Amino acid sequence: MERRKLSESFNSAIEGFIFVLKSQRNMRLHFIIAGLVLLAGIYLNLEKSELLLLTTAISFVLITEMFNTAMELVIDLITDTFHPLARIIKDITAGCVLIAAINSVVVGYLVFAKFFFTPGSSANLIRLKQTPWHITFLALLLVLFLVILTKAFFGKGKPLRGGMPSGHSAIAFSVWTIVALNTTNKLLIILVFFLAFLVAQSRIRTKIHTIWEVILGAILGILVTVLLFQIFG
Repeated sequence: MERRKLSESFNSAIEGFIFVLKSQRNMRLHFIIAGLVLLAGIYLNLEKSELLLLTTAISFVLITEMFNTAMELVIDLITDTFHPLARIIKDITAGCVLIAAINSVVVGYLVFAKFFFTPGSSANLIRLKQTPWHITFLALLLVLFLVILTKAFFGKGKPLRGGMPSGHSAIAFSVWTIVALNTTNKLLIILVFFLAFLVAQSRIRTKIHTIWEVILGAILGILVTVLLFQIFG
């Protein structure tokens, strides 16, 4: 019972995030830029402290954008007539987003400047470390990113339950593809594929997803992972 309640809590939280993502153009822009910046940070093999600074700055922007949207909805809910204070409140919350965005730009500049404005920066770009750990994390992050965007686009089901495509299937087959591309152990590849198949099959058996949602999720996970290993591997 507690597990179901926890799942519902996560669903509600993600649904709130997706609502802002679907309804606010600025949020979509922030989300896309955030994804690209994180991918670039992983690709450039940033230090853990630098990645922490980036994720903190990105989270700050997204949180303030969600706060701004929530305040606008509250104001629209409690009043249907123009009021100077309502406009001021909206301006203040928009100012919070602006400060967060400026901060993120400064952080991004300080973190990435060394790759472009230091001696030997061209050589740094060419000799980037491309370890399997980075590619694996990059693949899973991008698969999750695309699943969220696709669910937001179709607007069906809940973030963790139902909808197009199946996120469980996408992640499961992405993991299988990662294993298949990094080992020659056929038994391990077969076992992981069997586990991914069970995950996908369970989504159909419990009627959480249709067979096409599961198939497209699997295809998404496999194609994105293979593409990244082709580019960075």
